[in-house]
Formats: sequence, C-alpha cells, structure tokens
Amino acid sequence: MIEPDKVKSILKEAFPDAIIELEDLTGTKDHYQAEIISTAFAGKSPVEQHQLVYAALAEEMKGPIHALALKTKTPG
Repeated sequence: MIEPDKVKSILKEAFPDAIIELEDLTGTKDHYQAEIISTAFAGKSPVEQHQLVYAALAEEMKGPIHALALKTKTPG
C-alpha cells in the first residue's frame, strides 16, 4: 500500500515538468492508473516512455504498487 500523494511525488521528482493525473482504481492504494504528460517522453516510443515511468517507480513496483495502468504523452 502506498499513498497516492507519495506516488505523485516520486513521479514529479522524475518528471519535474509533468502534468500527472493519478487514480486509485480499487481504493486499496496498490492498483493505480496514471496519465503523465511530460517533455521527457519526446522522441520515445510508448514502450520507452513506460519504461521511464517504471524505472522511476522501481522500488514501489516491487511491492507497494501491485498494478499500474499507464497513459504517457508529450505536451501538445
């Protein structure tokens, strides 16, 4: 279990310019859906974008976060 604010904080640290929408899908604080808009994703494939997010949340993905649905985009 990890608080949504903590997840957003970790993502904001990794992607300082990001606009982040995060939803706890089950109310159990371990299944999340995130939409992240960042210039860090420019020129990268969707797989590469998701890999960046998973790298930022590496420790959390080992336990506190059980599932993460991602939508990643660049601004504009």
